[in-house]
Amino acid sequence: MIQWKWRFYWEVIGMDASTIMKLRPELTRFLHQFDDCFGRVTTRRYLDLYVEGQLSDLPRKSIEPMADAAGEPPRNLQEFLSLFRWDEQATRDRLQHYVARRHSHAQSVGVIDETSFVKKGKMTACVQRQHCGAVGKIENCVVSVHLGYATPEFYSLVDGELFLPEKTWQEDRDRCRAAGIPDEVIYRPKWQIALEQYQRAVTNGLRFAWLTFDEGYGSKGPFLRELEALGQNYVAEVPSDFCVWTRRPAVLYRAHARDRKTGRPPRYPRLKAQHNPKVEVRNILAYSPLLRKVPWQDYYVKDGSKGPMVWQAKRLMVYLADKKGLPTRPYHLLIARNALDPSEVKYFLSNAPESTSVETLLRVAFTRWIIERAFEDSKTELGMDHFEARKFLSIQRHLILSCLSHVFLSEFCWKYRGEKPGPDTLPGPHRHGQAGGTLGSRRPLFAEVRRADQHTIDVNAAAKRQGGPKPPSPHNHAFTQHRHQIENHNQMSLETLVAL
Repeated sequence: MIQWKWRFYWEVIGMDASTIMKLRPELTRFLHQFDDCFGRVTTRRYLDLYVEGQLSDLPRKSIEPMADAAGEPPRNLQEFLSLFRWDEQATRDRLQHYVARRHSHAQSVGVIDETSFVKKGKMTACVQRQHCGAVGKIENCVVSVHLGYATPEFYSLVDGELFLPEKTWQEDRDRCRAAGIPDEVIYRPKWQIALEQYQRAVTNGLRFAWLTFDEGYGSKGPFLRELEALGQNYVAEVPSDFCVWTRRPAVLYRAHARDRKTGRPPRYPRLKAQHNPKVEVRNILAYSPLLRKVPWQDYYVKDGSKGPMVWQAKRLMVYLADKKGLPTRPYHLLIARNALDPSEVKYFLSNAPESTSVETLLRVAFTRWIIERAFEDSKTELGMDHFEARKFLSIQRHLILSCLSHVFLSEFCWKYRGEKPGPDTLPGPHRHGQAGGTLGSRRPLFAEVRRADQHTIDVNAAAKRQGGPKPPSPHNHAFTQHRHQIENHNQMSLETLVAL
């Protein structure tokens, strides 16, 4: 018989006997909503076994240990993932409908990130030697892109999809067929997978006041432009060599009479021949007189394993280039550095309204720890990285079922953990506050800002806080793996100096 786990992934919660007895009935009611995603009752029963296995205290949660604990032949659970007919896409959609209905919030944040699973051999679908965040080096692994959903009281993974490498898999369709990858599944950049996940979640009723992601996605111009066209506010980390204009360049909309010549006419509008060039954000930090006039301000972020984490930040309005190379409206360039280690610098870009405060932008930017924590919890508590399947369909179904288990565990512990103090909100400049203040005694987690062209979502606008305080921040590594260093340039080109 499967033994239920009692340790929640945010913190150790002491459950009394009555709370533990509520776990199985709650799970039964939760899984009942997915009944019509399975064609037969005999197939549906394995959903309970699989989720119960992920929620158990087994040291390893691959198919064989979970089947043995439930007294079921391992072959049955293997076929449940690989052969039995059930609609995993409908299961994912139903899960997102559930989260949207139960946890809609005017301050919700979507977090996009990827995770990796180390694998041996060459037969597992989508495996190749690539950067593996799990071990911090190039390794033979599988990578998946995920979408997380967070409110002040709740967070969970709501989508996950395998990344199909281009050269080693897309160009070898025979290898794809051997791994069970359908012909309609083709290579897509990770940012495109993330965009489709976002659009699918919105279609299923989820609404995000903000979206945040790391530089792997923030450096992709098409991704940022698509989010802009969809009316989504975002705070994106960008690499140190990301280029912007600090002043809007001059644009020509028609030719002057003296410039009209015979031949092919130039296209308008276009930049003037002598315009100020774009400049890298690291050079803006080091040399820009505009940014130098803006003072650094201290912001308390959270309590880390070595004490309070304090970051200094400043903001400058900049301009991007659209797909035609013309300047856009002003964007926020937020630069943050570690107060104890000024060489650790992060650059963020946001399309929020100009009136948005630095405090709000920084708060959203550092919300990315949520999905990192969700990855850690899903791997250590639910066995998301314990799968031993090789076929594409089996792995994809496993990722979706892991999201389902994560939502249930997150919601159950949010409901029964009781009133506990959460971390204080991000103070403003020079504010000296103690972490751990209750949610009700502080300001909203995020400012309710929305661009004029973005429609108000009634379901979120009317949402009320229903749970306890926000869980304490994790005491683990930094939010991103790569730290941007301020580069000391002894020489700078005249073009860069003009741009600054």
